[in-house]
Amino acid sequence: MPDRSLRPLGYAVATAVLSTGLLVVAVGAGWLGADVGRGANFCEAARDGWVKQPANTLSNLGFVVAGLVIAWHAGRTRLNGLATPYACVVVFLGPASAAMHATQSELGGQLDLLSMYLVASFAAAYALMRWAGRDRLFFWQVFSLMVAGCELVGLLGDDVPVVQQSGNVAFAALLLTAVVVEVRLWRRGGPTRTDLRWGGAALGTVLVAFLIWNVTKTLWCDPHSLLQGHAAWHLLDALSAYLLFRFWASERAQKNP
Repeated sequence: MPDRSLRPLGYAVATAVLSTGLLVVAVGAGWLGADVGRGANFCEAARDGWVKQPANTLSNLGFVVAGLVIAWHAGRTRLNGLATPYACVVVFLGPASAAMHATQSELGGQLDLLSMYLVASFAAAYALMRWAGRDRLFFWQVFSLMVAGCELVGLLGDDVPVVQQSGNVAFAALLLTAVVVEVRLWRRGGPTRTDLRWGGAALGTVLVAFLIWNVTKTLWCDPHSLLQGHAAWHLLDALSAYLLFRFWASERAQKNP
């Protein structure tokens, strides 16, 4: 087994410290803008003080933890040189989502959507890169185009059935793309193959999270409780992001391809 490099963990820790520190300063100084009710539809009532939705805000620490654990594994698993960037993206999901729930501001909401675009674009671009047999340059080109496309789709409006925002539609479309391409990769075969049990666990977890995301906005909603369904959505999504990494890292050469 190769020696573990601590460089990925160092990058992830730096991302966590910098992004979380900037969030704390931004919330305290009011840099993210006024409370416009962004994210108020996720049941939890806004409190007085710096953090409007404490449960929905603090549950985003799950992404930071997941990103750091991924970075620890990345010390031995390169993923075509993309393990460290993925760990940093997952870490960034936490403070970016917390920005919306802590402030209910418009800018906080945009940061939340951006983080979703980043992780979904990563999953789709990584699948397409392997399908096409291309390199990291191809990945970063596709990834950048997907993030930009999501931002454009997000401008279409917020009146969308079930998922509410057009940006959420783009997010879901990219995740579906990743799932379809990963399944086709596995069925196509070749010299290497991933362990679908990790992929199935990642997909199942995010589907359960989506169910909770929906039903707890209106049903089973206690606005003043610290037990929030949307907080469970964050924690399950963080787990799914970790499981997705383990799925990618499970790729092994076949004895009889």
